[in-house]
Amino acid sequence: MGLKNGQSNGRAQAPRRIVLLGATGSIGRSTVDLLERDPERFSVAAVAGGRDAAALADVARRTRAEFAAVRDESAYSELKEALSGTNIQVAAGRDAVIEAAVREADLVLSAIVGAAGVEPTHAAISLGRAVALANKECLVCAGAPFMRTAKKTNAALLPVDSEHNAIFQALGGEDPSRIERMIVTASGGPFRTWSRERIAAATVDEALNHPNWAMGPKVTVDSAGLMNKGLELIEAHHLFGVPAEKLEVVVHPQSIVHGLVTFADGSVTAGLAPPDMRVPIAHCLAYPERLTTPAKRLDFAQIGSLTFEAPDFERFPALKLALDALADGGGLATVLNAANEIAVQAFLDRRIPFSGIAKHVAEACEAAVRDGYAQEPVSVEEALGVDHIVRERSRSALAVDAQSGMLTLQ
Repeated sequence: MGLKNGQSNGRAQAPRRIVLLGATGSIGRSTVDLLERDPERFSVAAVAGGRDAAALADVARRTRAEFAAVRDESAYSELKEALSGTNIQVAAGRDAVIEAAVREADLVLSAIVGAAGVEPTHAAISLGRAVALANKECLVCAGAPFMRTAKKTNAALLPVDSEHNAIFQALGGEDPSRIERMIVTASGGPFRTWSRERIAAATVDEALNHPNWAMGPKVTVDSAGLMNKGLELIEAHHLFGVPAEKLEVVVHPQSIVHGLVTFADGSVTAGLAPPDMRVPIAHCLAYPERLTTPAKRLDFAQIGSLTFEAPDFERFPALKLALDALADGGGLATVLNAANEIAVQAFLDRRIPFSGIAKHVAEACEAAVRDGYAQEPVSVEEALGVDHIVRERSRSALAVDAQSGMLTLQ
C-alpha cells in the first residue's frame, strides 16, 4: 500500500514517523496508548487537536511530538505555555492544522471528527502521504474528488473504522469485481429493542449510553440512530469501489463480526475482533506487519453465539436517508452529512428531540434538490462549499425550531 518501513528485513529500521490529527479524541487517545507501548517503533512528527490545549499538550509531551497545532486560535497561548520548556513547536488555526498534516511522515492518522478533518486530510493525500482514515466526512462529504486525488498521487488509504478495517482484511487482495455483497454490521446501539415512540423521545443521556463502544458524543448519537451505518456504507462505496446495490447493513448486537464479504463463488469471509478500537488502529499503524495489542482476546466458547438481524427502517429512519443518498449517486451525501452534524449538535444541546435529527436531515436533502445544490461536487473545495451552505441553512432553521417547535427548512 505504499507505506515505508513496513516489512522487516532483519536490520534495525528507523522509527515510522506518524502525524496524528485529532489527537485528543477517542481515536487519538487509543492511538497514543499504542504509540506509548512501542516507543522505539514510532516517532511523532506532529499532533493536532481542536480546542483542548491542555489535552493536546499532554499528548505532545507523552509522544515527544515535534510539532503541535490547535485549530482554535484562542487556545494558542494556553498551548504555548503548557509546552514551554520543551522543543515542541506550537501553532494555532486552520493553517496550522494543515501544516501538521503535511509534515514529512510515513503515515498520517486522520481522526478529526466532522468536516473540519476534510481539508487537512486532503492536503496530506495531495502530497501522496499514506493516510489511516478515521474521519468519515472525507469520503461522505467529498468521496469522489477525494478518491481521485488519492489515485492521482498514489496515496495509500488504510481504513481505521472497525467495519472498513475488517472488510479490508477480509478482502485479502481479491478482485473487487468478484464481490457479490459487502456487509457492515451494526450493534443496534442503545435503542435496538426500543419502540419507535420511545426512540423519538430519547434523552441525550440515553443516546450516549452505547452498550459496546466508547466513542465521542457525535459518533455515539449517530450510532444510536444508525446514521453512522449509512455513513459507513457511503464510505465503503468510495473506499472499495463497490456499487450501492452490493452494500448492506446487518444488525449484530455482540459487535464481534465487523464486516463480511460474499464472493461470486458463494464463499464468505468475515473480519472478527473484540470491540476495541486499538485493534484496527494497530493494524494501520504497523501495516503490513502486526503490533501486539492489549485488546481482550475472543473466547468463542464463552461468547457462545453470534446473532444477526435486519435493520428496521421505520424505527431508524436516518439509516434509510443515508441509503437513499448513496443510491442517488449525486451530492446528497454531502448535504446529508452537513445537516446531520448540525442536527446532532442541536440534540446534544437539548434544543431538538432525538426524532428531530432525521426529520431535519430529510428536509435539508429535500431543500438541496429543490434549490439545485445536490449535484455531485467536482472538487473537494466545491464539496466544502456545499457543506458550508447546508450548515448555515441548518443553523438558521434549527434556531427557528428552538422558538417555534417546528422543524422546517426555510
